[in-house]
Amino acid sequence: MKRLIVNADDFGLTSGVNRAISELNRHGTLTSATLMAVAPATNEALTIAQRTPTLGVGCHVVLVDGEPILPPAQLPTLVDQSTGRFRATLGKFVKDLFLGSIKPEEIEKEAAAQLAKLRSLGVALTHLDTHKHTHMFPGVLAPLLRAATSQNIRAIRNPYEPAWSLNATPGAPYVRRTQVHLLNRFRPSFFRLVTDAGLVTTDGAVGVLATGTLDQATLTSLLRALPEGAWELVTHPGYNDTELAHARTRLLNSREVERSALQTLAANPEIKLIHFGQLHPEPSST
Repeated sequence: MKRLIVNADDFGLTSGVNRAISELNRHGTLTSATLMAVAPATNEALTIAQRTPTLGVGCHVVLVDGEPILPPAQLPTLVDQSTGRFRATLGKFVKDLFLGSIKPEEIEKEAAAQLAKLRSLGVALTHLDTHKHTHMFPGVLAPLLRAATSQNIRAIRNPYEPAWSLNATPGAPYVRRTQVHLLNRFRPSFFRLVTDAGLVTTDGAVGVLATGTLDQATLTSLLRALPEGAWELVTHPGYNDTELAHARTRLLNSREVERSALQTLAANPEIKLIHFGQLHPEPSST
């Protein structure tokens, strides 16, 4: 059977992003969203989540380009003490991670705090993922899994895009395609760590390569190529309004394009739409 989780990242980033997620869920094409614990429109997103039982809601754990839940003084290697924010760029974060400048126990504490906050506000979290897919690196994944276990979270995004999906994404830039290929080398250790932690995941993420270019043609190509298994379509829909223009995001016009593309997603008897809370209890390693 072909099973597909259609997930929207950045729930809570802006009212326009929240509106797009709510509308697409009502339209029947979006089944899941990951909520940011600290963001300008988090409170509004919480209200939407509580009123939308058909939407599976996970936590979009932020460790870069955002603000922490815990006081910055408790996170001396994870947070810039002069600004009170995480590192501004993924590149800087990854460099310091591989240099050993970021303590894993701080990642674990902050991730657990973000999960705990959303749970305390009444969100029955179906899973977790990370902003900018930082958990594809083992140095983030291991402490993140410990945080998930401590907060009774049983599912996590598999951020690695399979070869069939890469081949079905014709318009992706060469540099991003190369990055995705290189990062896939962490895939075997991901499955090992997730399995050892007792969490479940999908067979892979679809649309990571197409981030910023996921239009109707690309979406159609990906769905036509979708094989048997459980997959996640990673999306970033939204409305390009003034609020979004002031947000720290490179995805502006593309959010409108993704929203429009997802509106065209038609019911397909060969594809069952699910959310992370409906995954089979055994993770796949294919």
